[in-house]
Amino acid sequence: MENQTASVKKIGLNYGLILALLTIGVSVIVYVLGMHLEQPWWQSVLNFIFMTVCIVYGLKAFKSGSGGFMSLGDALKTGLLISLIAGVIGSIFTYLFITVIEPDFIPQMLDATQEKMIEQNPNMTQEQMDMAMGMTEKFMSPWIMFAMGMIASLFFGFIISLISGLIMKQNRPTYE
Repeated sequence: MENQTASVKKIGLNYGLILALLTIGVSVIVYVLGMHLEQPWWQSVLNFIFMTVCIVYGLKAFKSGSGGFMSLGDALKTGLLISLIAGVIGSIFTYLFITVIEPDFIPQMLDATQEKMIEQNPNMTQEQMDMAMGMTEKFMSPWIMFAMGMIASLFFGFIISLISGLIMKQNRPTYE
């Protein structure tokens, strides 16, 4: 009997590229619509749906390429590789966006954040405002945003891969 084994690397690269292109596409649409400072809720929802679909289809491709078998470990490796590839490409895009395409993005976001703070907390003292804005500014540096993008991609990729892997796993029978 022939042992078929799907390539985790090939599936991870293919589905990771697809996921990256989908999420970058959504970001470009948000930018073209002039909503990039608002960070609309539907952007996150669409990105999560795309991630779930790409990981599930990647796991299905792995399972069918492995003769219908897939362990939980294989599911986690495949899903995390998809997430890693998409996370790296997406984070590179974000870095290029905020440093080259829209270099005023961070100052604009900081201004919008400050306006929201004043609107939501009109009694905030200047000292409190300065402290809050200082913290916000630290988290909006290009490298911190790159790292946060990677962490979020791997975290959600792990959760989706774990749940999908538990549902889809089919261990190879052992013959003694």
